[in-house]
Amino acid sequence: MDTPQELQLFKIILVGDSKVGKTDILNRFVRGCLAKQSHPTIGVEFATKILTLSENEQIKLQIWDTAGQERYRSITSCHFRKSLGAILVYDITNEQTFESLGKWIADIKSQTEENLVIMIIGNKKELVDKNEDIRKVSSGYASDFAQQNNLLYEEVSAYSGENIENSFIRLAQEIIKQKRQKPVEKLENAKDLKQMQ
Repeated sequence: MDTPQELQLFKIILVGDSKVGKTDILNRFVRGCLAKQSHPTIGVEFATKILTLSENEQIKLQIWDTAGQERYRSITSCHFRKSLGAILVYDITNEQTFESLGKWIADIKSQTEENLVIMIIGNKKELVDKNEDIRKVSSGYASDFAQQNNLLYEEVSAYSGENIENSFIRLAQEIIKQKRQKPVEKLENAKDLKQMQ
């Protein structure tokens, strides 16, 4: 009888300014619903979910929801270590939250491994679906920013659930791709060294 294979554990961090909807994204993805009462995250909270990527591939995501307020920055940044993926959330109806992404990226990169997979997510899509005039960050502009910085990009609605699961699947698939490429790169470097000797 086959023993069940141990699930790979991927640590993911959710980062972004306060009130962009990080906790709502986490609740929608893990629990399938939003909390009845929304409250700001104090420090760090986390939840786990097993994600099925294919018939024979499952992974366990450990998702850390970090506080967006400046006063908690030193507490939250110490939880960035050993992360394989990061989701940077901004509010598509609030340009300031998008402009903060550069600062968040710098914070994350200073505390994590070089091959961290980063995705930017524009939340509150349901609001602009009703009224495009309240959009402050165009999808084209956000997509260009992501491309220039080698990041994944999605627009989602934590309220309706649109694109939430798909975003986590894309992130997980990219992490797996990076993990598979890493040994190949090491092997190529070893070959290069041998040729140089």
